[in-house]
Amino acid sequence: MNETTPSNGHLAGVQAVPLRRMDLPAKGQLRHTPKGRQVAPADRARVADLCAGLAQRADLLIEHLHRLNDAEGALRKGHLAALAERLRLSQVEVFEVASFYHHFAIVEDDAAVARTTVRVCTSLSCEMAGAQTLLRDLHERLAGDASVRVIEAPCIGQCHQAPAACVGQHQLPQASADVVAALVERGDTGPRVLPTTPGDSDYAHLRRLLGGVLTPDQVLTELKASNLRGLGGAGFPAWRKWETVRAQPGRKAMVVNIDEGEVGTFKDWQVLTTSPHQVLEGLLIAALTVGAEDVWLYLRDEYHDGRVILSRAMAQLQQHMAAWQHKYAGWTWPRIELRRGAGAYVCGEESALIESVEGKRGLPRLKPPIVAVNGVFGRPTLAHNLETLWWLPEILDKGGAWLAGQGRRGRSGLRRFSVSGRVNKPGVYLAPAGITLNELVAEYAGGLPDGHTLRAYLPGGASGGILPAALADVPLDFDTLAEHGAFVGSMAVVVLSQHDSVRDAALSLMRFFEHESCGQCTPCRAGTVQAALLMADKVWDTERLAALSQVMRDASICGLGQAAPNPFDSVLRFFPEEVKP
Repeated sequence: MNETTPSNGHLAGVQAVPLRRMDLPAKGQLRHTPKGRQVAPADRARVADLCAGLAQRADLLIEHLHRLNDAEGALRKGHLAALAERLRLSQVEVFEVASFYHHFAIVEDDAAVARTTVRVCTSLSCEMAGAQTLLRDLHERLAGDASVRVIEAPCIGQCHQAPAACVGQHQLPQASADVVAALVERGDTGPRVLPTTPGDSDYAHLRRLLGGVLTPDQVLTELKASNLRGLGGAGFPAWRKWETVRAQPGRKAMVVNIDEGEVGTFKDWQVLTTSPHQVLEGLLIAALTVGAEDVWLYLRDEYHDGRVILSRAMAQLQQHMAAWQHKYAGWTWPRIELRRGAGAYVCGEESALIESVEGKRGLPRLKPPIVAVNGVFGRPTLAHNLETLWWLPEILDKGGAWLAGQGRRGRSGLRRFSVSGRVNKPGVYLAPAGITLNELVAEYAGGLPDGHTLRAYLPGGASGGILPAALADVPLDFDTLAEHGAFVGSMAVVVLSQHDSVRDAALSLMRFFEHESCGQCTPCRAGTVQAALLMADKVWDTERLAALSQVMRDASICGLGQAAPNPFDSVLRFFPEEVKP
């Protein structure tokens, strides 16, 4: 054996020291310290201070993370360890949730953290309005300020006032570098105060139900007559959900989806900030009709202004409920909680939303079972979009037949369209189901600006595909666009003109999906990455894209991966000249 090659594997000339395991407890003995990072007393005290008054429950993990992130500007690893101890969770459980959501940043304990984060929306409508220029200007303007970080962000629900940004918690429509810098300089980073704040409500139809003038069966009858469909994107008949949940045994629950994150969608923000009491009235009518005893409202984190308004409305409602409990006996009042999202588009999918409500990563569940049978905490759960609930008082006021009788070209009902892009009057418009794009733009959105002609449009946001101007007279509603490989979804309409590149728009949408994929299933996680790379080439590999589309549609777990190929499939079908040599 060579002298310089010790037989025990140690370096030559270095005395070998026997390995000892004195740090491990003997068999049958308990450890003196828990596994993982040890919690410093200062971190324990800081977390206790910031989370005071918040129940120490695992399902409130994300709410605890918001407390820490809001106060510190990021999540320090020592605080995460202390939070795990506080909630009796493993540090891995806390870390995996904290690292899943885009609005949480995890840093070392001694890391310098920017006081303010400026998020600039670079999704399609804002990109068309100059978001990249705004982003560049802000990087240059604020380059020397270590207290501010400027980052790109996906759609923040202000597409009608593009370009938009979020300065801390201050949502800023029609943003400019000057205005952003001024807000940062004076520390105006809290939720903005909207020009008008909704007042209280008398909850007339709810009181009819409580007083016995209206019965739960009558509510359900009017709902059926109205032909109301879920307005979060899927368009499932609302009454079918109610009947399914109502028929289940045991304690029931309800979740309200206010997590709209589809590119081009902002209708729920408009409903929330103008009619919160009507939404809450619809919520209670639905909960009492199906017997839901627990209700969670899940609000996207970008809507800080909406959270202020909704919190105020809920406080007013609690005062009413305290009085009604004495006046109207015999009812089991639902417990209502408001939860903040944390920047995850996938949580708009109902089962992913439920996972988030339970304090976990927003990973969509495999189905069956459907959430109406096995939803939040395993209970039968009524899942509804915010706007769907807004319609209930309207239906009870005017009758289900009235709503069903609206519409054009044989379609039934009214739809809220979020309209943005190349139109003179972007905004939210309540229009008849079955209206065409040409009619919607001409009658509601003020036409196209001078010098612009219609080139293409998105009928349903990033997921709904891209249609050419030649199909601008096709009725817009659920099921009317299937033969063209598109759908209306949440009615997010983005208008493109001859000055816009459809292939660039499709690439922007694919990068959105790549950013927002939850990563649970390979077809979506890897497929969105590969699609974005292929779409960035000057000439598209159409055969590979077609094969990729099929795999993603067939094998993805949820609608995100299944619909992600729609943008490039639309380009290949309707705009092949843009991707050929």
